[in-house]
Amino acid sequence: MFVILFMLFIVALTLFPYLNVLAKAFNDSADAAKGGIKLWPRKFTLENFKQMLSDKNIYHALYITVARVVLVTIGALLVQFMTAYALTRKLKGTALFNIFFLIPMFITGGTMASFVLYKYIGLLNNFWVYVLPGLFTFYNVIVIRSYIQTSIPESIIEAAHIDGISELGLFFKIILPLSKPILATVALWVMVANWNDWTTTLYFASRNKDLETLQYKLMQTIQKSAQLQKDIKAALIEGGDVEAAKKAASKNIPPETMKSTQIIIVTVPIIMVYPFIQKYFTKGITLGAVKG
Repeated sequence: MFVILFMLFIVALTLFPYLNVLAKAFNDSADAAKGGIKLWPRKFTLENFKQMLSDKNIYHALYITVARVVLVTIGALLVQFMTAYALTRKLKGTALFNIFFLIPMFITGGTMASFVLYKYIGLLNNFWVYVLPGLFTFYNVIVIRSYIQTSIPESIIEAAHIDGISELGLFFKIILPLSKPILATVALWVMVANWNDWTTTLYFASRNKDLETLQYKLMQTIQKSAQLQKDIKAALIEGGDVEAAKKAASKNIPPETMKSTQIIIVTVPIIMVYPFIQKYFTKGITLGAVKG
């Protein structure tokens, strides 16, 4: 009984921040600025969402984001699973490749080195800057490799070889179907990382307006709202057009409320996807854990 109560307490503790953000997002912005909102909006409204979604460009940004997530997820799973499977085989040079892949995990070139490289190979302000660099993450490869080694019996692979199956056939017909738990786990990691990323747009694609992602677009919206709030306060302090300032303030969502609305917008798609892969996720984490 104590364990159940303790787990319920942990669940409540975890959900409270999100429910608080949800309440602010659906609350009247002027009323929310007074504070004191906990789990339920005092003055329910959809105006915050209407204002944020009124920009038609945001739908193009959503399209770019979804296209990026889908392509990177599919490509990354193929590349990382193939690499992980190859590293489980007793081949010459496997240890060397392990070291070769491991070094960049601890010694990276940094943003400037990436910028120079992407410029040299023509990825700057190109859609593929979202896809190609995200296809390989050695940490994921380590987790997948560990899963294959500990969860897929070598006897199955040997039996398939005896039956004359090719390596590609073995990979697609046996390894992948038996790896659904870790497949779902890594897919979720890749999806969330790419869905939430806006720095790639800022550093490597900011000159191409057609490549703005949803997160980057919403980040800009929040910055504009914050700047407008500062301009309004400055106008009031300096004795400017008070009525115009008040009118602008009434039509503008305060940055704090806008942040809450943004959080809801960007998290709902991931929350909708999670139930479909939840049954594989825990199993994938457990079985794919790196054994000491």
